[in-house]
Amino acid sequence: MTINFKKQANAIKIFDKNPIIAEIKVHSPKYGDLLKGRSEMDILRIYEEAGAVGISYITDKQHFNGNFDMFKKICENTELPVLRKDFLTTKDEIEKTASAGASTVLIIARLLKEKTAEFVDFALECGLDTLVEVHNTEEIEIAKSTNTTMIGINNRDISKLELDDGTVSLTENLADLIPKDRILVSESGIANLTDLKTALKYADAALIGTSFMTAENQKEFVKSFVEGK
Repeated sequence: MTINFKKQANAIKIFDKNPIIAEIKVHSPKYGDLLKGRSEMDILRIYEEAGAVGISYITDKQHFNGNFDMFKKICENTELPVLRKDFLTTKDEIEKTASAGASTVLIIARLLKEKTAEFVDFALECGLDTLVEVHNTEEIEIAKSTNTTMIGINNRDISKLELDDGTVSLTENLADLIPKDRILVSESGIANLTDLKTALKYADAALIGTSFMTAENQKEFVKSFVEGK
């Protein structure tokens, strides 16, 4: 059963927690192997116990060493909503995402351009929520023209494959351009509680991967983000 990210985020706010989408990230083009011998399922349990509002997993194999079978396993073994992150350009991949039991699929405006609205509608027809990702004002205009319930500001430039030093200042600068009836997610470049506070001042939720995966005490670190003010 899929669970809506919006319902989860609203529910966790009632308990005065921060809505954190925690990413299980196998590999980073910048930092290399992030698993360090750990299993994805163990990390999933840590995220659940730490109070994450949802789970994200990158299925891209070429740059992030993702694995679709592992993504499906994650979907089957958690009651949290699960987001599939990848550079999707075909509707077959949207259907495949839905069949895996996912809650949400990432739609990248930069990749799909004028096809973004069409892909959003198709994903919604497949029973998926959509997170349309943007990085500049032109892409925001594309996202606004769609029926997506969620828009994500990626603080890093995807064309540079996370090798740039994106910061939450991009969320700060672009947030006012996002319609108030959409859930705004600040993605990437959130390394500490100061970054998180800035992000959540403008966004409804934060998606965090690398800093969680590289934390020395992962559970306590994630928990500090969920509970931090």
